[in-house]
Amino acid sequence: MADVPVNLNRVRKARARAEKKEAADRNAAFHGLPKARKDAARAENERAQRAHDAGKRDDDLE
Repeated sequence: MADVPVNLNRVRKARARAEKKEAADRNAAFHGLPKARKDAARAENERAQRAHDAGKRDDDLE
């Protein structure tokens, strides 16, 4: 059985990258989305709400 040598620098750097990514994900969730994305999501929600409301029936009309 041949053991494959492990480059410890690569392992250390990969672990550091993973920790930085985890911290960045936590910060992104904590601080939220950029303003442009928030505005786009808000506009999309308003559009969907208008489309939904447009499909409603008016039963109170006689």
